[in-house]
Amino acid sequence: MVSADPRRFDRLLRYRLKPLLFLAALLPAASLLAGALGVHGFALGANPISAILHGCGKWTLNFLLLTLSIRPLATLTGRNEWLRLRRMLGLFAFTYALLHFLVYLILDQSLDLHAVIADIAKRPYITIGFTALLMLVPLAATSTGAMMRRLGRRWQKLHRLVYVIAVLGVWHFYWQVKADVREPLIYAAVLALLFALRWRRSRSRPAPAVPQSMSRGEPIRQSR
Repeated sequence: MVSADPRRFDRLLRYRLKPLLFLAALLPAASLLAGALGVHGFALGANPISAILHGCGKWTLNFLLLTLSIRPLATLTGRNEWLRLRRMLGLFAFTYALLHFLVYLILDQSLDLHAVIADIAKRPYITIGFTALLMLVPLAATSTGAMMRRLGRRWQKLHRLVYVIAVLGVWHFYWQVKADVREPLIYAAVLALLFALRWRRSRSRPAPAVPQSMSRGEPIRQSR
């Protein structure tokens, strides 16, 4: 049972849950690497490059959705300490997105930049995926506390792009799938739920207080 003491819960989150989550976030990459190296029990099937490519892509979406779920979790539990996990999860989303692109660039396209540029220009699902990756770059670059203080309110506006990125990521997955679209539709449903929770939270925020003079139809005097 989680302690009701905020300080105790904060220590539990920072020194136990966060390190465990960090290690767990490395496991998918470690599993794919083990499969690429031919470690027994981690076989990647007949097309290992495709398995690594798609594995990194799916984990990008997983971490994007986990990042977006932190705020609803904090709201439902009444514990803003959960927000401490959001930056780490967002950076893992960027890491797996970058790995996804590097696997495509190096292993799938053999560093043929002309072929990559042609793919980005001609294949819509790759265009969308590459756009999402580019949008993730400024979010990762401004994820530090120093950048948050430096950007002020602009930081929050910039990081709202994560919702657009998540939509593009699910869209990329949906268009990439050739026949069975059930899995991308599951991701779309989860994302829609997270959007609904955000909308509900924005609707439940109290309206700003109206000055008494305004409520009476009187002009508000300017204070000097």
